[in-house]
Amino acid sequence: MDNCCELERHDSLNKLRLKGVWRLARITVLCRTLGAQRFAAETKLILDGGALEEIDTSSALVLLQHLYDAGYQREQIAMERFSPAHQSVIDLAFSCARPGIGLKPESAPGFLGNLGRGTQAFLATVLSLLSFIGSTTAEFIRALMSPALLRLKELVVQLEVTGMNAVPIVVLVTFLIGVVTAYLAGVQMERYGANVFVVDGVALAMCRELSPILVAIIVAGRSGSAFTAQIGAMKLNEEIDAMVTLGLSPMRVLVVPRMLALMIAMPILVFVGDVAGILGGMLVAYSHLGVTAATFIDRLRAVLWVKTVMVGLVKGPVFGLFVATIGCRMGLVVENNARSVGINTTATVVYSIVAVILLNAAFAVVLTELRI
Repeated sequence: MDNCCELERHDSLNKLRLKGVWRLARITVLCRTLGAQRFAAETKLILDGGALEEIDTSSALVLLQHLYDAGYQREQIAMERFSPAHQSVIDLAFSCARPGIGLKPESAPGFLGNLGRGTQAFLATVLSLLSFIGSTTAEFIRALMSPALLRLKELVVQLEVTGMNAVPIVVLVTFLIGVVTAYLAGVQMERYGANVFVVDGVALAMCRELSPILVAIIVAGRSGSAFTAQIGAMKLNEEIDAMVTLGLSPMRVLVVPRMLALMIAMPILVFVGDVAGILGGMLVAYSHLGVTAATFIDRLRAVLWVKTVMVGLVKGPVFGLFVATIGCRMGLVVENNARSVGINTTATVVYSIVAVILLNAAFAVVLTELRI
C-alpha cells in the first residue's frame, strides 16, 4: 500500500502524519490508504504536515471527509508543522467539507422510494402543465379580445415553416402509405374478385385514420421538436429573460403564434395527405388490380362521405394544439445547459407521438358511441 500517511495511536490522542504528494491524480490511492486506517473518534486527532510535499484541494477534501465519516468533529482536529501554502489549502477544505456528507455512494432506493420520487415528479409535471395551459389560455383570450396584440408577422412565418415547408414530406409519406395500403388490401381482395373494393379500404383508412395520424407524427418530429429547440436555445442564451425585461410576454410572442400556426396548418396538411394517399392507392389499383381511374373515382364518390373526410380534418387542429403545447412547454422548461436542450427535444417527440395516439383512440371511442 502507498505510504502516503502514517497513523500513530496514543491513549489521549491520535496523530496522522501526511507524507509525499497528495494530488488529484493519486486520489484512488489516497482513498484506499485512508480507508485502511482505524481511527478512534473518541480521541483528539493531530494532523502532522511535516513530511507533506504537495497537496491540492481535492485531496484535502478527501482527507477531511474521511475524518468526518470516521466520527471526528471539527474541534477534535488540530494541525501542526504545515507550511503556510499547505495550511491555506487545508483551511479552504475545512470551509467546504461538511460532516455527514460521506464519500460512499448512496444506496439504491427501494420500491417505495422509487414510487414516491416518480409520483412527485409526475405531480410536478402535471402542475407545471396546468400552469402553462392557464397562461396560454389567458393569452389566447387577450388576443381574441384585442386582435392587435396578435403578432401577425410571426404567425405568417410559422405558417410557412410548419405548413408550406412540410408539404413535400407529407405528400411523400402519405403517398407511399396509400400505395402500401392498396397493395396489401388488393392482394386479399383479388382472391375473391372484389378488386374494386380496394377503393373503400384506401379512401376510408387514409381520410379517417392514417392521414391524420401520419401527419401529426411528421409534425411532431419536425415542428414540435423545432419549437423545443428554438425556445430552449433562446432560454439558454437568456433571450427570454431579456424579453421579459423589455415588458414582452414570452407566451404572446413565442407560444401563441406557434400554436395558432400549427392549428391552422394541420387540417391543410391532413387534406393534402388524404389526396396523396388516395392517389397512391389509385396507382396500385390501376397497375396491379385492373381498376381504371374512372372506375376508381366513381367508386370513391359512392363510398367516401363528407363526414368521413371531416372526421380526419377535425382531428388535425386537436393534434396540432397538443403537439404545439408540448413543444413550447418543453422548450420553456429547458435548463441552462445544452444537454437539457437535447433531452427536452427528444422528450417532445416521444410525448407528442404518445399524445397523438391516445387522442386518436379517444376519438375512435367517442365517434363510435356517437355513430359517426
